[in-house]
Amino acid sequence: MEKDRTWEIVKLARDPNRLTGSDFVQNVFHGFFELHGDRCFGDDPALMGGPAWLDDLRVMLLAQDRKRSPGGSQEKHFGMLEPEGYRKSLRLFRQAEKFHLPVVCLVDTPGAYSGIESEYRGQASAIAFSLRELARLKTPVISIILGQGGSGGALALAAAGAVYMFENSVYSILSPESFANILFKDPTRKVEAARTMKMTAQDLYELGVIDGIIPEDPEGNWVHPEKSYKAVKEVLHKELDLMMRMSADELRTFRMARFRLY
Repeated sequence: MEKDRTWEIVKLARDPNRLTGSDFVQNVFHGFFELHGDRCFGDDPALMGGPAWLDDLRVMLLAQDRKRSPGGSQEKHFGMLEPEGYRKSLRLFRQAEKFHLPVVCLVDTPGAYSGIESEYRGQASAIAFSLRELARLKTPVISIILGQGGSGGALALAAAGAVYMFENSVYSILSPESFANILFKDPTRKVEAARTMKMTAQDLYELGVIDGIIPEDPEGNWVHPEKSYKAVKEVLHKELDLMMRMSADELRTFRMARFRLY
């Protein structure tokens, strides 16, 4: 029997060496012009967003970024967005629709930031509005899970027409530790919980939750980064070429029907 790799994949998804959103922004796209602020409270550095070029195609790019440099992870809350981040995404979604730009979302977060300040500033409603807007957007949307895709913090940028995951990434409603604590009343059973949750790319592809798996080195996507960048670019071109042939109404209908199948 083949050895279960679920917990090994969880560790690879969390590895500090894993390629971040900013790595893909710099190496897959060009001409990126970052936009800041939610026009309500402030800016969230954990979300990079703005127009960029994918070869000769103009896109609206959003990338959750946990930044590997010293001090950068804490500054960006390890990729966990505050309400300002989700309201910024809402603003960029609307701009993408206005200027007929396809949307590309690069997802990498253990979940939305849960600090009390975020709750005061409307974290739940910010996520809900982002989900609603993304679901009814009249432009192509594709999301790629780079490492961790945790709960509504990830889903707010992943209600897309096509969702892909890296081979050693995870996507789930919460962490295995939290799941084990709730289900088993024992957080030490995290490995068992991870298997039960069906959170790996292979599990979710078989369940029909995602549309495809991006291959990577067994030791992580940072081992041969140029292969990871190339694979992402190929997936984006393939999916966007198909979506851009669809009308606005077809895009919305397809996206909503996809999620209703769950």
